[in-house]
Amino acid sequence: MPRQCNICQTARAIIRRPKTGQRICKECFFYVFETEIHHTIVDNRLFKPGDRIGIGASGGKDSTVLAYVMKTLNERYNYGLELFLLSVDEGISGYRDDSLETVKRNQQQYDLPLKIVSYEQLYGWSMDSIVETVGRKNNCTFCGVFRRQALDRGALMLDLDHIVTGHNADDIAETILMNILRGDIPRLSRCTEIATMGDGYIGRSKPFKYAYEKEIVMYAYLKRLDYFSTECTYSPNAYRGYARQFLKDLEAVRPSAIIDIIYSGEAMKVAENVKLPTMTSCERCGYISSNSICKACVLLEGLERGVPKMGIAKASSKQIEQDAPEVARRGKAVEPVHFEKLREKALNIRKQRMLNAATSSCSKDTALCECTGDSCQ
Repeated sequence: MPRQCNICQTARAIIRRPKTGQRICKECFFYVFETEIHHTIVDNRLFKPGDRIGIGASGGKDSTVLAYVMKTLNERYNYGLELFLLSVDEGISGYRDDSLETVKRNQQQYDLPLKIVSYEQLYGWSMDSIVETVGRKNNCTFCGVFRRQALDRGALMLDLDHIVTGHNADDIAETILMNILRGDIPRLSRCTEIATMGDGYIGRSKPFKYAYEKEIVMYAYLKRLDYFSTECTYSPNAYRGYARQFLKDLEAVRPSAIIDIIYSGEAMKVAENVKLPTMTSCERCGYISSNSICKACVLLEGLERGVPKMGIAKASSKQIEQDAPEVARRGKAVEPVHFEKLREKALNIRKQRMLNAATSSCSKDTALCECTGDSCQ
């Protein structure tokens, strides 16, 4: 006999939530999923009215659902946010080029501005050329470091106040496990934070921090959202894959394992006698770093000099250079724009935008408007 929804007690239940065990109908699922994200945003004060928010869009299920939900909640609760889609083209043939077509369709479907930045444009190397040079063993290290900085560079180009990413509860639990297994204390102390300060200028947050991957997939399926579902060509060899499989095994035995790991990570504290790295700016590119030269610049130097293990291997740079074979360069010469110049440009864009707003009549329908236009005086 079909079960009734535990919430409305009228419609037939079609979903059993892995996080709570509730059996609910489709409409109630939409409501509780969206409401939980809304409370995550409000309770953690992630944004303020007027913020320009960049949604990290890859075309996958997480970022597609994030874009749809952010637009829905922004209109429903009148957040007063300006939303943008921000994508990174890593240069992976047969994967990223196809997923970016999905992002472009999302742009039309959600009527949001889209900005695409590429590794080749920013660094002179595509992931395909990097993999040809370094092989498939450590390529995810390059991609992760470059992608994080590429998002911040794209955000400064758009003069964004904040970036939101589709990292879900499963992703965060995997990261906690990885940092424990690696003994990475600095990252372990901040991997559960829902909001961070990116390059020190642009904030980042994870509205899906407590949302299970299964529920995101179900939401995308029931809403019939347009998303790209193929895995990255180079991801099967990633270290994260082992943590993911371990987490899935735990979840099969105990469905609440994912959220329990997150709560445990939040409760962990670094001992007072542990010295954590002090954050500063990279001497070359100006990006936030715990060393004088940031990880991205070290990895790029290794690629340029034909010693791709630089910044990855534990051996000394001198030993790596001696043992490394001659590698033909597969990238193109690019001089990355210094972050300080990007910040200055973003500040000028903001000043001009504020000047334009002050000299025009306000059209915002919100009680929180701070415009100085004639209609607000």
